[in-house]
Amino acid sequence: MDELELLKKHWKQQDTQYPHVSADAIYKMILKRSSSIVKWIFIISLLEFALWTGLTLFLKDSKNAQHFDQFDSDYLIIPLTVMGYVILIYFFYLFYKNFRRISVTDSAKVLMENILRTRRTVKNYVIFNLGFMVLSTVVVLYIEFDQDTALIRKTQAAAANGELFMFYAKTILIVAGVLAVLMGILLFFYWLIYGLLLRKLNRNYRELKKLEL
Repeated sequence: MDELELLKKHWKQQDTQYPHVSADAIYKMILKRSSSIVKWIFIISLLEFALWTGLTLFLKDSKNAQHFDQFDSDYLIIPLTVMGYVILIYFFYLFYKNFRRISVTDSAKVLMENILRTRRTVKNYVIFNLGFMVLSTVVVLYIEFDQDTALIRKTQAAAANGELFMFYAKTILIVAGVLAVLMGILLFFYWLIYGLLLRKLNRNYRELKKLEL
């Protein structure tokens, strides 16, 4: 039984002449836990960013990366990369802002609103990351079909044999399958890490609703 549960048990057992003090003590405990949870959401998002950045740098000299670097793709890749970094930095700012906002909250009602705001921020962050992965895959696929000479020859051969539709269908299905697996792994990671933190935050929200009642 954690500290909050012990405090709640004591609150129920004590005389009713001290309800305000006990409710305030429970609120402060929930505030402390909520602030800690949101702080960890902020920290983990930064660690995740560092992980993906490090992985990108590590794979920069790989055969596939060097092959892709031969293409004239800066007109698409640079704006896409800049957009990704700008939006991620904005999310980091929101996570930090949510942490600071919750840390100085002085009422149960405002804390409940801040918890809901934090949940929305995390949800939008996950949606952006998954959407950006899909968009990046589509851009890379377009560049490959547009500039990869080997792929262009295969496309032309398929067109000459009347199998262009099947060639595109197979390629898209393979890419979609790989993308689905990667997104599934990413979703599992988000469910395991952010989901755990959000479940704790939701529990705090329910406890606050009881205090409000």
